[in-house]
Amino acid sequence: MTQVTLICVGSLKESYWQQALAEYEKRLAGFCRFRIEELKEERIADEYNAAEVAQALRMEGERILSRIPPQSFRIALCVEGKTYDSPALAALLQKAEDTCGKIALCIGSSHGLSPEVKAACDCRLSLSALTFPHRLTRVLLAEVLYRCFAINAGRNYHK
Repeated sequence: MTQVTLICVGSLKESYWQQALAEYEKRLAGFCRFRIEELKEERIADEYNAAEVAQALRMEGERILSRIPPQSFRIALCVEGKTYDSPALAALLQKAEDTCGKIALCIGSSHGLSPEVKAACDCRLSLSALTFPHRLTRVLLAEVLYRCFAINAGRNYHK
C-alpha cells in the first residue's frame, strides 16, 4: 500500500477543520497509508521585511526537507505550480505510486515554500488560481487525494 505523507507548516487548531480532515483520512485509509507531519511555523516580527521572510522560509524549508521520506515522489504545493484536472492528477499520482511507492506533498506557511524545497520536489502543484487559507488547503488537498485514488481504483466517486 502506498505511503502518502502530507508535510504542513502550521497546525489545525479549529475542531471543524480537524473533523473535516479526519473524514478524508478515514476515507483514504482504504487506498493508502496517509499521515500528516505538522511542523512549526517560524514567527516573523516584520511581515514586510524580505530578509526576515526569507530566513523563516529557509528554516521551515530545512524542517520540511528533513521530513520527506526517502525515495518519495515529492510534490510542492505552490502558486506557480501546474494545475491539473482530477483525471490528470490521478494519472500523475498513479505513476508516482508505481515508480516510487511513496508520495510526499509539501504545504508551506502563509509565505509559501522556500526555493530549496521547490527545487527538491519532482512536481509543483497548484490547486487553483484562487487563494485559500492554509487550513482549508489541507482539507481540500485531502479531498483531492481521495478523489484521485478513487479514480485510479475505478470507483464512481468522481463525477
